[in-house]
Amino acid sequence: MSQQPKAFASQADLEEKKVTFSQISEHAWAYTAEGDPNTGIVIGDDAVLVADTQATPAMAADVIRRIREVTDKPIKYVVLTHYHAVRVLGASAYQAQQVIASQDTYDLIVERGEQDKASEIGRFPRLFSNVETVPPGMTWPTMTFTGKMTLWLGKLEVQLLQVGRGHTKGDTIVWLPGEGALLSGDLVEFGATPYAGDAYFKDWPQTLDNLAALKPKALVPGRGAALTTPEEVAKGLSETRDFIADMYASVQKGVAAGQDLNAVYKATYAALKPKYGHWVIFDHCMPFDVTRCYDEATKFADPRIWTAERDVEMWKALES
Repeated sequence: MSQQPKAFASQADLEEKKVTFSQISEHAWAYTAEGDPNTGIVIGDDAVLVADTQATPAMAADVIRRIREVTDKPIKYVVLTHYHAVRVLGASAYQAQQVIASQDTYDLIVERGEQDKASEIGRFPRLFSNVETVPPGMTWPTMTFTGKMTLWLGKLEVQLLQVGRGHTKGDTIVWLPGEGALLSGDLVEFGATPYAGDAYFKDWPQTLDNLAALKPKALVPGRGAALTTPEEVAKGLSETRDFIADMYASVQKGVAAGQDLNAVYKATYAALKPKYGHWVIFDHCMPFDVTRCYDEATKFADPRIWTAERDVEMWKALES
């Protein structure tokens, strides 16, 4: 019996997810949807900050509806934790005064934003429901920073920090030092497979250690349920770290043995599936993750640009 080829990326994923909107600390909230991309919300004294916007303005409208159930304060800030389309293309719906990103994220939008937009919409059609509501062009930050930026929402201190490269080179976290709440973007996942097609495998584990050093009490991961105790946060950090380290070790072993990408992919998939195969989007992420990991372990220090065409060529080469 011949095996059916896997549907490309997440094109076969059509099932709507149940949304949860929950408070994780005095000022921080989590908008989560069973492994779909999360949005983090900070409700300050005089304004609201939203981190990661959802994939389209139509989807962002549901986040806004939930926010309006608990506060009528203006949504003043949108923070882009990184450049991926599924995180940023809903930004226009919030009509925020400022869209903030790291300078590294801004540079990535300049360099590869258009290709990433086309690539992601092709990979995961359900997440781009009502894609026609996305304005033409890119989502541009109105303000950038390097390393650290502090916002004051009245008396509430909100720190935007770059603590190291991992998921991308521009990764930004939102940290509430007064209450130990952290919005991590895709640096941390929980019960969901880290997408690492644009990652820095060698840096990512140390970046997670830098997050742990903040001693967060609650955390909104990029995907998966909100983590509401220090124990859950530690678990989210360690599981993400283990996945990245396990993949890098497997790929390095194949590279050292002189194997090509196809052989390394098959061996790494087999090695990681027993431990991580039950995580959301495992089959979607693995070809992209192993390809990037192989690149980093061989000759590409920085991630190569994914295009819609490159996506499909890679998928056919590894999954056919």
